[in-house]
Amino acid sequence: MSSKLARTRIVDIAREAGVSTATVDRVLNRRPGVRETTVQRVLKIAGKLDYLPEASLFESLRPKPLRLTFLLPSGTNRYLRMLGDMVSSSEEHLSPFNVRCRSYFIEGFNPDVLAERLLYHGRRADGVAFMALEHPRVREAVATLADEGIPVVTLVSDLTHSRRVAYVGLDNRAAGRTAGLIVGRFAGGRGAVALIAGSRAYRGHEEREVGFLSLMSEMFPAMRVVGLREGQDDAEKNRKETRQLLEQFPDLVGIYNIGGGADGVALALKDAGRDQKIVLVGHGLTPDTRSLLIDGAMDAVLTQPPLSVVMNSVRIFCNLRDKRDPLAGVEALRISVVFRENLP
Repeated sequence: MSSKLARTRIVDIAREAGVSTATVDRVLNRRPGVRETTVQRVLKIAGKLDYLPEASLFESLRPKPLRLTFLLPSGTNRYLRMLGDMVSSSEEHLSPFNVRCRSYFIEGFNPDVLAERLLYHGRRADGVAFMALEHPRVREAVATLADEGIPVVTLVSDLTHSRRVAYVGLDNRAAGRTAGLIVGRFAGGRGAVALIAGSRAYRGHEEREVGFLSLMSEMFPAMRVVGLREGQDDAEKNRKETRQLLEQFPDLVGIYNIGGGADGVALALKDAGRDQKIVLVGHGLTPDTRSLLIDGAMDAVLTQPPLSVVMNSVRIFCNLRDKRDPLAGVEALRISVVFRENLP
């Protein structure tokens, strides 16, 4: 098409649509500043006059993709790394939703950094999903985004009394109770048991601890819970904490690893020659925890499929875009318990 013919056709479109050529140019190049009704009228006339091929017309009529951002803690938690990778590699699953997703890994245990990154990335997206720390600064950042019309979804760990629109993750109290039942049964209902968390600043980790303790109190009163250590989901820190537990409590019979870094716990048990004697239950089916299940160093893994977490989050944001209830069509995530004998 010659430049002269192109100019003529733009003039034709403008005349029939009753708008200026500048408005037509903004519409055809998808620039802002034109009312939606005018955009639709210009595009229909452009199609009628064969200015745009059918494929181009369809693409122009299609709404811009929803820009979604996922913020996850950096570090050695392999399940969270898998979750971030799933966001980046789920284009095939997400194409029907007309969304574009990006994931960023940020410092996971600093509420000031998390709040600052939440505001920074949230203001550059149409929605943001993140793993929350229980802290006033984080809660205030969520409220600020809500005031600016940017919806926020919490992942894996929720945020109390906040203005997030939804939570995507397990019932963490139920997960803790499930872990307590497995540890108590497998360990014979007697002896000392310990917990290792990433941080109590994660509401999800605190809820798992509460669930575990309540189950132990109800069903295994002869077992001693010797406290909770925080390893920040770091394998080497978890290895160090486990060594100290073994030295301090010779009658240790079970460990519940609430967060990530289960390989560090298993290494400490192997170093002491007790990996086949002490019950170890943790979270997140990854290549590492899978290997630990197979060699017997780990007894059970509580998990949720990363793809389900991503898809549920996307559905919530799309529901908001389409003026539906946020949870319409979103199924609650169920706890999957994986043993060596039922590995998928």
